[in-house]
Amino acid sequence: MNNHQTATRHDCRLLVGTSGYSYAEWVEAGFYPAFTQSGKMLPLYAKVFPITELNYTWYQMPRAEAVERMRRNAPDHFLFAAKLTRTLTHEIDPREWQHQAESFRDGISPFIQAQQLAALLIQLPPGFDRTAANRRYLAALLDALQGLPLAVEFRHVSWVHDQVFAELERRRVTLVAVDEPELPGLFPPLDVVTNPDFFYIRFHGRNQKGWRSGNMQKKFDYDYSDAELHHWVEQKIVKMAGQSRTGIIFFNNHVAAQAPKNAETMINLLRREGFQVNILV
Repeated sequence: MNNHQTATRHDCRLLVGTSGYSYAEWVEAGFYPAFTQSGKMLPLYAKVFPITELNYTWYQMPRAEAVERMRRNAPDHFLFAAKLTRTLTHEIDPREWQHQAESFRDGISPFIQAQQLAALLIQLPPGFDRTAANRRYLAALLDALQGLPLAVEFRHVSWVHDQVFAELERRRVTLVAVDEPELPGLFPPLDVVTNPDFFYIRFHGRNQKGWRSGNMQKKFDYDYSDAELHHWVEQKIVKMAGQSRTGIIFFNNHVAAQAPKNAETMINLLRREGFQVNILV
């Protein structure tokens, strides 16, 4: 490791956590103590990881009162990434989406005001390909959410285009890097950084048989090997860290508490490479 690499790695702060934290099966798997109720999970999770990605905000519109209760249930330094609600990504109503965007911004306002919003994840569906209509909608959506720390996850391979990356860079919007099965039409794992403020990686697992099964337990049932994670560190994360001040890394393979297990392995691998990991001050 030369001096330039050392400086680069220590300049980029990496935050590693999991996509969601409230899973009953994590009690059975031993991540949480026996009989832990869902309402008690966040404080326990926060003793291990300093950041989480919220899935429930995709299923339902967040309400400021509930978000504030959640925020108070975690340490003051804890960070949240919120997934944009499905009525703005998967079930879009052309007459209502602008109102929905305003409601979402209002709903997560406690995170914003407390400076605990690490990112707003815009996860687009596999069928959202790069048509003219979809490009126009995405541009309008990014305009409506301007001022927030935005990260866009594409699932369709048609978005792999230099013009897309250039536009995200112009807007200072993060392109989400993904690790998922190598299947036709899916967005590939890239190390493209479009935002010097932060990069964002999501590890979904590589369960090819389960990915399109329609069963969430099968889709995200995958346990990464140390070698697979080390390859990401050496081949992608080192480069990405040289182009951003912060890196956010989440594991979404929640089945049987594989996500926190793999996240802790990733933390150890990154630290061995000289990175600052999960240090918030």
